[in-house]
Amino acid sequence: MLNLQRITIFVAVVDSGSLTAAAGVLGLTKAVVSFNIRQLENELGVTLLLRSTRRLTLTEPGQLFYQRGVTLLKEAESLQDDVRANHAGLTGELRITTTPEYGAQVVIPILAAFSQQHPGLRVRHVSSSHHADLISERFDVAIRLGTLADSRYHAALIARFAILPVATPEWQAHHEVDSLEALAQSEWIVHERLSTPLRWQVSDEHGRSSTLEIKRAPRLFADSAQALMAFALAGSGLALLPEWLVKTALEEGTLLHILPGVTFAQQGIYAVYPDAQHVPAKVRTFIDFLRARVG
Repeated sequence: MLNLQRITIFVAVVDSGSLTAAAGVLGLTKAVVSFNIRQLENELGVTLLLRSTRRLTLTEPGQLFYQRGVTLLKEAESLQDDVRANHAGLTGELRITTTPEYGAQVVIPILAAFSQQHPGLRVRHVSSSHHADLISERFDVAIRLGTLADSRYHAALIARFAILPVATPEWQAHHEVDSLEALAQSEWIVHERLSTPLRWQVSDEHGRSSTLEIKRAPRLFADSAQALMAFALAGSGLALLPEWLVKTALEEGTLLHILPGVTFAQQGIYAVYPDAQHVPAKVRTFIDFLRARVG
């Protein structure tokens, strides 16, 4: 039977890049780490790591064992946390990743409240505009906005939000946008990480649906909603942004909702987590907490 401690040591060696570094992380000697790796290879009957004076390289079986080993360790940790939770509340570590904007405005305050309710739980939040690989980067939950396409993970719908075309009053004063066609011909600032940034489903004030195709070639691109908003505030053109992000700017009048009679399709807020048979109690409890606060 596989020894979880040896799997932990192997994963630490791969993550840290060397036996010496892994020994430091684990609080063991290099000799103990090396012995356990050799024993693991002997038990499996395969070579997991190719060693040279400069680096360690995973073999093909080693790569497979690393990926499955990370999953196995997460399952073991989740089982331990759930058993303890039945007795003393949530424990262990909850790793969350979000976009910087939604994290700062919405998720982090909710995480702070969640942490106060569960003092035995460590919470780690990572801000990133890039979609993390939840398994290899060991995140328990990713909060993602918009439309999901990755079927490797489970996703729980938390809520929906509106997106609005916005620009400065100065920009609007020099650009007459009074129809869908004028909107399509406007100077747009484009979010380059979207799958179809130039095509949107919209409906008019009578509820009639149509497709908005941005015809004018965009000159400005950004990879985050915060950057798009900064461009818009600088008077660079129209940006399509979440209502929760631009709410204060709209109230203060620094941005205006352009052509408010046109409604863009609402976007989803999802809690995404690895597809596993055993969903940890800390993940289930946090998702319920998040849905109650956001919804």
